[in-house]
Amino acid sequence: MLQSQTMSHKPQLFGTDGVRGVAGEHPLDPATVWKLGWAIGAVLGKEVSSGSVRVILGEDTRESSGWISRTLAAGLSSAGATVTSAGVITTPGVAFLTRHHSFSAGIMVSASHNPFQDNGIKVLSSKGMKLSETRELAIERELAKSPPGKPPASRRQLAQPPQLLNDYITYLLSLVTPSARLSALRLVVDCAHGASCRVAPELLRRLGIDAHILNAAPNGRNINLNCGSLHPEHMAETTQRLRADLGVAFDGDADRAIFATRQGRILDGDHVLYACGLHLHRRGGLKGPCVVGTLMTNLGLELALGRHGIALKRTPVGDKYVLEEMLRSGLNLGGEPSGHLIFSDISLAGDGLITLLEVLRLLDETGESLEDLVSGLKQFPQVIRNVRVREKLPLDSIPQIESAMEDCRREFGERGRLVVRYSGTEKLARVMVEAEEAEAVERHAARIAGAIEATLGAS
Repeated sequence: MLQSQTMSHKPQLFGTDGVRGVAGEHPLDPATVWKLGWAIGAVLGKEVSSGSVRVILGEDTRESSGWISRTLAAGLSSAGATVTSAGVITTPGVAFLTRHHSFSAGIMVSASHNPFQDNGIKVLSSKGMKLSETRELAIERELAKSPPGKPPASRRQLAQPPQLLNDYITYLLSLVTPSARLSALRLVVDCAHGASCRVAPELLRRLGIDAHILNAAPNGRNINLNCGSLHPEHMAETTQRLRADLGVAFDGDADRAIFATRQGRILDGDHVLYACGLHLHRRGGLKGPCVVGTLMTNLGLELALGRHGIALKRTPVGDKYVLEEMLRSGLNLGGEPSGHLIFSDISLAGDGLITLLEVLRLLDETGESLEDLVSGLKQFPQVIRNVRVREKLPLDSIPQIESAMEDCRREFGERGRLVVRYSGTEKLARVMVEAEEAEAVERHAARIAGAIEATLGAS
């Protein structure tokens, strides 16, 4: 079960989650952002038969999101597109509004779980799905044809129709079964000082749920800062201290959700896939029966699902690849350990708030705690090391790295997994080692990461 993720020809500007970088620096400098807006508008103009291109634009709470949104809108408008702003909203909120109001495309300005210095541009199709690589390449080709000279600056504030946010919250409310008894639950919710600040508190208030809200005071620089889905420890501690029924932490754009039990135990996306997959299977609602994961999905989940007759399909890392496999195979549940889950019978977008609602549905329908519902999943020890690199050379072409990886493969055989890959959004090499013995996992992860640092590490 030792696997690797190889590199193939892909768009140069777009990564696995859109265009991402340091705000103000290429490719997120004002000139490139404007040209990117123009290029997106130009491609859409060729695709929309009516000739009327309408784009909805959302953003998270980073201090750079406002000027990036305005600059993008100026570029889009120069290409003939009409732009509507939803203001601060989650990425899946933009996906819903794109579908619901029949926009030609949706664009979200966010770097998701990254720190505030970073930002990103996520382009969604008219169906609210991330673009195919073919369409990303088309935008990049158009970008090369963008008008010469310095693009005009845009300081015009974008109008934000107030009903858009309410449309999304109303949609989320419609997903809750009228007979559900949710008002008796107590929740702890970490908004990561991000986009969910505008959605989660109001949603839970309208559901009548007693929610203790954490990290919902964004100042432009505190998004994801020691909080949210990457840092759920305080959320988990608060859940345990308050004896709440459930804790949840979102990331900056709320497409991820990480949970905590009443006992303060942190549960990742694999735990949710197990609990929801098993519940769906027992009700006859899990298609396949199969769940889609990625190369990073814990081997323990594969074995636990298998004991119940449920298969696991793996894809390359990235929710877009998970969704592609779900659609190709006709499956309805998939996701990543990061907490990015897709319930395709409900939405084709990974949505942290929908994941929360599905977990609440699970608690209501079973009458059990989340701790009990995941008791059948025993995860293998897993270590992930990130190494910042100066360039992304093929890893198996470097003898020192290949030797370290081969030693790991030889020792673990079929009882462990190794995934070494480059990040699709940052200059990082990610090393994941997983097996039954924690000491061996730590040893091999350290050796492989050290080999990458010695040969490719950023100075």
